[in-house]
Amino acid sequence: MADGEIHSRIDELVSEEHQLRSRALGSGLTSEDRTRLAEVEQQLDQCWDLLRQRRAKVEFDENPEDAKARPISEVESYRQ
Repeated sequence: MADGEIHSRIDELVSEEHQLRSRALGSGLTSEDRTRLAEVEQQLDQCWDLLRQRRAKVEFDENPEDAKARPISEVESYRQ
């Protein structure tokens, strides 16, 4: 996946996240909405991780196409 595709996916996920969060402020979220919001947040973290991997590969003269999306369980366990 190229950087532009990753950015497009991030934009889609951010838009969905904003819709869910604005709904939370109004009528509240259903359990399905809360589940979907958690999924969207995880997918965003995964996309940002992939983008960082690609940028690091470019920085160190490696092929960015070799970067692979890591499992959500791995991405979510990073220390901040």
